[in-house]
Amino acid sequence: MTHSGAYVYDPDRPAGSLHLRAARVLEGNWTGTSTVPSHGLYPHQWSWDSAFIAIGLRHLSPLRAQTELETLLGAQWGDGRIPHIVFNPSVPLDAYFPSPDFWRSSTAGRAAGAPRTVQTSGIVQPPVHALAAWLVHQADPGLSRSRSFLSRMYPRLAAWHRYLLHRRDLGGGGLASVVHPWEQGMDNSPCWDAPLSRVTPAAPRSFRRADLDHGSAEDRPTDLDYGRYVRLATDYRDGGYADGAGEFAVEDPAFNALLIASEHALAAIAQELGAAGTARHARAERLTAALVERLWDPAEGMFFCRDVYGGDGRGGESYGGDARDEGESGALGSERGSRSGALAPEQHSAESSAHASERRSRQSGAHASEQRSRAGALIPERSVAGLLPLILPALPRDIAATLVRTAGGPHFGLGGVARLAPSYDLTGHAFDPHRYWRGPAWFNTNWLLERGLRLHGEHGRAEELRAALLETADTSGFAEYVDPYTGEACGALGFSWTAALTLDLLHEPARADQTDRPDRADRADQSTHVVSHPGHRAFDKAQGTPPHTSHASHTPHTPHSSFETGAKGGDRG
Repeated sequence: MTHSGAYVYDPDRPAGSLHLRAARVLEGNWTGTSTVPSHGLYPHQWSWDSAFIAIGLRHLSPLRAQTELETLLGAQWGDGRIPHIVFNPSVPLDAYFPSPDFWRSSTAGRAAGAPRTVQTSGIVQPPVHALAAWLVHQADPGLSRSRSFLSRMYPRLAAWHRYLLHRRDLGGGGLASVVHPWEQGMDNSPCWDAPLSRVTPAAPRSFRRADLDHGSAEDRPTDLDYGRYVRLATDYRDGGYADGAGEFAVEDPAFNALLIASEHALAAIAQELGAAGTARHARAERLTAALVERLWDPAEGMFFCRDVYGGDGRGGESYGGDARDEGESGALGSERGSRSGALAPEQHSAESSAHASERRSRQSGAHASEQRSRAGALIPERSVAGLLPLILPALPRDIAATLVRTAGGPHFGLGGVARLAPSYDLTGHAFDPHRYWRGPAWFNTNWLLERGLRLHGEHGRAEELRAALLETADTSGFAEYVDPYTGEACGALGFSWTAALTLDLLHEPARADQTDRPDRADRADQSTHVVSHPGHRAFDKAQGTPPHTSHASHTPHTPHSSFETGAKGGDRG
């Protein structure tokens, strides 16, 4: 730490330090334009992995962090969706399943605007991207402005959010639904067992599981579950990736909490570009209210997933489409007007085109959802996803306090019997400390919990969790996930988001004040810590990255929000 209080990246740290070992993981998994989660098991670019990787990379090279997000968003579809996999054409087809020839994005996704020059999957992952873009900008605002990073990202991120808020509101209550377990990221969670039971699995001989070449079958999803995953993906593809016609639609608390957090971040980006951002903050607060209305269970003290097509049609109030559309139209119109002098004409054109495409394309999903029960039923399985709304600044205080108690109680054992919060209820009928998302602890979810605890004033608990995360990353070899009791490494080692989030925790130690909301993030001169840049340049030079030239000052202006350190996903499709 410098005399001024800045945390500095020092490229001359000891060779065995946790910091440099984490940096080596990210360098080893770098492909030249993006970072793979791991070369063996996951040899392509994954959506929410790249968002969390960029959050860690910003401490080493803001330029590389920007490139990570630019590569991902360069594969965005015309309807706004960001695909969960961007395939590397140099990787053999049999190295990963489902491979590009399964998804057939450029043909099956033509009506939805899939890109022609790159192959992707057709499903999505949690929307962490606006949050990541904002944090990457904060790491070096001069570089960001000189490259017009945010002004290029904003229209794409806005289109991504519109896709989720309109096309994916399959329950009619204002929240986004996932249409495949792989989309939520916690692929094999027991939360999916009941809605998946309605799905007829694909024949075992119709696909080959490449994941078993890299991991034990006892730690991976069963063949029956995998067959259902394949069936859902096949039907979605064969339907032209149109939303609302499938057998699976679930409103998940973590997916929607990350959407709300990113909506706050998108408001901060709009402010940086000269707009007010107030409409987006208001929308984020409306979504927070919808999250509580639809998914909060006060008797159980946590949020639950809602099976949109399950139950008997009761269980939640429907938020009328007319009221939602009126508010959305007014908010977007107001924000577009206030940005008129801030964004280039081609960006206005891109956003207008995205709005027109959205109006045309969302109707099929809306029509299909009207034929179903909009209320659905809560799924009575306790997942770590039900704790993650702690990341939201507008969460009611009593709900936040209850979530903290639930996290430390017998079901999750945080700060007690569990080293890290498990992905699933320690006392649950399906708990398994090693099987994918059915009990093991993951670094991204615990990183989010650490931020949520700090945001809501639980600094002691947050610091304990931060220390446990750093120790476990160190002793596990940056494992993909770990046994929640012992910290024993599971899955792939040298895992990118584990290394990236370790770097973020190392660069952002506990601070006295972590309660600033994103809408106050521009108040950077109020006792902030910044990351200096000599090390950034050293990292870029050492790795052969072209140095950047910025006309702005290289003393970073690093505002702090509730996500000053802002997280891969499951079996990944």
